[in-house]
Amino acid sequence: MTGRAAERIRDVATHFMLWIAVIILTVPFLWMLSGAFKDELEVVKLPPQLLPSRFDLSNFLEIANYFPIGRFLLNSVFVSVLTTILQVLVCAMSAFVFAKIKFKGSGFLFLLYLITMMIPFQVTMTPLYVIFQKLDLIDTYVGLILPGIFSAYGTFLLRQHMMTIPNAIMEAAFMDGAGYWRVFVRVVLPLSKPALATLGIFAFMASWNNFLWPLIIINTNELMTLPLGLSMLTGRWSTVWNVLMAGNVVSFVPIFIVFLFAQSYFIRGITMSGVKG
Repeated sequence: MTGRAAERIRDVATHFMLWIAVIILTVPFLWMLSGAFKDELEVVKLPPQLLPSRFDLSNFLEIANYFPIGRFLLNSVFVSVLTTILQVLVCAMSAFVFAKIKFKGSGFLFLLYLITMMIPFQVTMTPLYVIFQKLDLIDTYVGLILPGIFSAYGTFLLRQHMMTIPNAIMEAAFMDGAGYWRVFVRVVLPLSKPALATLGIFAFMASWNNFLWPLIIINTNELMTLPLGLSMLTGRWSTVWNVLMAGNVVSFVPIFIVFLFAQSYFIRGITMSGVKG
């Protein structure tokens, strides 16, 4: 077998595996999208029916009978947007310090910072709740948002990107009389847009889909987020699958919109390994 034939076989095998992965990831989403327009009996029909007999929007209207979806949706949007903005800002400032400002013990401190990624949230959940209880932050927007603005992974992601920014650009700014804050805002942040957009998408998705922390920190319906509302559709003895799928479609739309507008920056942020020029 020639080298060209072996390479062709590898390409075919790779594409075959990729198509298998696409099918595995796509079929559940298409099933959810189809189930959102089915009635209660059709969604559990055997053998399964991929397309609904008629597209009915009543499932989306019925969600309001189980919980105030408008209120929960606004809470999720507010919490997710504010958490994303604050997390990107905090991680960008931390990454700038670790990437461009050298001080004694910076490497060891960054290592300790990264070690926190190995600690699962379930370990820190109870002490964090006790601290927030002492600070009287239970059942508040601040209690919902505050834990999400710190991210060791986000700092690591932005630091690796900022390290590729040539120091000569910063030195030129310093020679023009700029300080660290002005260099950070006017030089580093504009050159880090792809990485910032990537982190923004990750942060928004994590905050939007967060269920465990809102579950333990929120007690009233006025502050509940959409994932908590969707859990109300799952009963002890039965589940309203068609309404639940409709709720999942509603929950998916904001994430899709965010990714749609930031996809070019997201792809550049993932694939970018240096600064050309």
